[in-house]
Amino acid sequence: MIKIEDVQDKVLQLRNENVIIDSDVATLYGVQTKEINQAVKNNPHKFPEGYVFRLTKDEKSEVVKIFDHLNGLKFSKIEPVAFTERGLYMLATILKGEQAVQTTLCIIETFVKIRELARTVAALPQTEDKTVQKSLMQKGGELISDILGNDLNPSESETELELNFAMLKLKHRVVRKK
Repeated sequence: MIKIEDVQDKVLQLRNENVIIDSDVATLYGVQTKEINQAVKNNPHKFPEGYVFRLTKDEKSEVVKIFDHLNGLKFSKIEPVAFTERGLYMLATILKGEQAVQTTLCIIETFVKIRELARTVAALPQTEDKTVQKSLMQKGGELISDILGNDLNPSESETELELNFAMLKLKHRVVRKK
């Protein structure tokens, strides 16, 4: 089962976009890189500008220099393709197989929870009612727990997470007992 850390480790910032390189996308989906690129080639109408782009030679060199796991690209004659979030969603409509379905579901659920968490955190400083604030903080804590702790199944553990924002400090403690 894919975890959020698996996705986060592969996200790069290129051209002011968060992207994942085709070889990393292939790893996440459990297929070969050529299968990913063939899907794009066979469905160009599904990948308009802003969904995917081919790295320049300079971008490829920089990425290889910074990210050790992409060192294998150093000797490739072909520049890799980068997928934006929209491109990944579109790719999910093309790829088949159980791992592809599970990966897509995990990515979508994670993005939904992160957006919901962002809305919850943004609402906190605007709310003066302490009861509503407490409810929002509890909801935020539950979302953080969902995002970071889906696969935790201990007999008893305690996890504490503290987020500091400009005007807000959110502290959440989760105690799980079997």
